[in-house]
Amino acid sequence: MEEENTTLLTEFVLTGLTDQQGLQVPLFLLFLMIYLITIVGNLGLIALIWSDPQLHIPMYFFLGSLAFVDAWISSAVTPNMLFDLLSMNKMISLSECMIQFFAFAFGGTTECFLLGTMAYDRYVAICKPLLYPVIVTNRLCIRLLVSVFVGGFLHSLFHVLFLLRLTFCNSNIIHHFYCDIIPLYNISCTDPTLNLLLCYIISMSIQVFTISTVFVSYFYILFTIFKIESKDGRGKALSTCASHFFSVSIFYACLLMHIAPSEDSNKDILVAVLYTIIIPFLNPFIYRLRNMYVVNAVKKDLKTYNIF
Repeated sequence: MEEENTTLLTEFVLTGLTDQQGLQVPLFLLFLMIYLITIVGNLGLIALIWSDPQLHIPMYFFLGSLAFVDAWISSAVTPNMLFDLLSMNKMISLSECMIQFFAFAFGGTTECFLLGTMAYDRYVAICKPLLYPVIVTNRLCIRLLVSVFVGGFLHSLFHVLFLLRLTFCNSNIIHHFYCDIIPLYNISCTDPTLNLLLCYIISMSIQVFTISTVFVSYFYILFTIFKIESKDGRGKALSTCASHFFSVSIFYACLLMHIAPSEDSNKDILVAVLYTIIIPFLNPFIYRLRNMYVVNAVKKDLKTYNIF
């Protein structure tokens, strides 16, 4: 009779951004500053939309939701990464790892659905302006937002439940700065083929659906914009859509590179930094601060408090 002595691992070590001691403190200070600006910028926008009645329309409900999701994604990853940069103990338990991955996956999936929803909102606003108040009502807006967050929750829960079928018994070294799904598959003692197959099928289906929604919406938007006779009106519409489309393109490019298989862990880490830290940091500037209604609302609040 043979006795199996395999020990199942319940704690892991995150290798982090770098193992070079001279870079850890500068990186800590850099990413701490980025994180603080990200949180202040996104939560500040939510507070501004909440406090200004002129911004209580569907477009700004979506912008406020995007700000919340950006703050969520950054908070799911950055605080633990900052702690690991200054700590000798980079251990994380299996339960903490699952929670972190769920939080990140929930934010990333929700942002995908939300970007598609926002593209549809802009399509109706620009291509069917007279019908916009009839089509995109507050009731529809709430239903869309509920669907977006429920979809993000169910997708993340699905992957976590399938992660729980895996066992870890050989290596507990996760070559990443947070608990991501592919590095966990790489150290699993259980064959992760089924997980990988489901991961790519479901994730790519979501990507194809949301990217198609964005590109089809913007195709009609651009077609409508180029039919505008007024140069000022065309330039204003193009400026708004360009910043929106630029941010969406960066996000999806990074996410597709994240999903695609890669042998280069350094490239994967760089891409992960872009979509978990840099994009949530840039979005308040690319998306919201170029919107004149938001800028004017900020100026009005600053004048109210004698700051500006």
